[in-house]
Amino acid sequence: MSRELSAYHRQVAADNRAAILDAATGLFLELGYERTSLAKVAERGGVSKATLFKQFPTKAELFEAIVLGAGNAEDSEAVEPPAGDFHSGLVVIGLAYAEVLGHPRMTDLIRAVITESARFPELREQTFNFGTLPVLRALRAFLESTDASGETRIDDFDVAAAQFLGMIATVVFWPRLVHVGWSLTDEETRRTVDEAAKTIVARYGAGD
Repeated sequence: MSRELSAYHRQVAADNRAAILDAATGLFLELGYERTSLAKVAERGGVSKATLFKQFPTKAELFEAIVLGAGNAEDSEAVEPPAGDFHSGLVVIGLAYAEVLGHPRMTDLIRAVITESARFPELREQTFNFGTLPVLRALRAFLESTDASGETRIDDFDVAAAQFLGMIATVVFWPRLVHVGWSLTDEETRRTVDEAAKTIVARYGAGD
């Protein structure tokens, strides 16, 4: 019986979290960080303030969860790069990353982070651990596996990952923050990812 209750309470907590994140996302995008209060989030989400505070003690933590959640959607597919082909594996991961960056709310949320963090120390101090996102975990695991197999020679996995993702984001994402209507075709996105992959292969591939 206790197990059934435990499962029930876990489901309730999960449902409450989803309601809170959905309500908070809407409010942050509508009102901005400053004018969104935890009380308003609780009211729109249909939960008590005590329930909200239990999951998100501060507004900054709630905002961070929303930003990370935009790239960690439950309906996103697992990233499974092919083994034995460094370039092809990078392309698979790179396209998945580009898809994360293309999430409908990602641009607005990141723009809010940049705009609001200057005025709110508690937001600026948040870690925004994007390494928790599935696509970034997949990239780290892939780089480690290719290095272990001798397919690549990588001294610093974090640096290699940042280089690869940075080349993609520079073209696919960051221009959208400053250029209204910026967009790329699927072919342009794939070409961007492919060129980034070729650069990483040239830099870290072990060759023959």
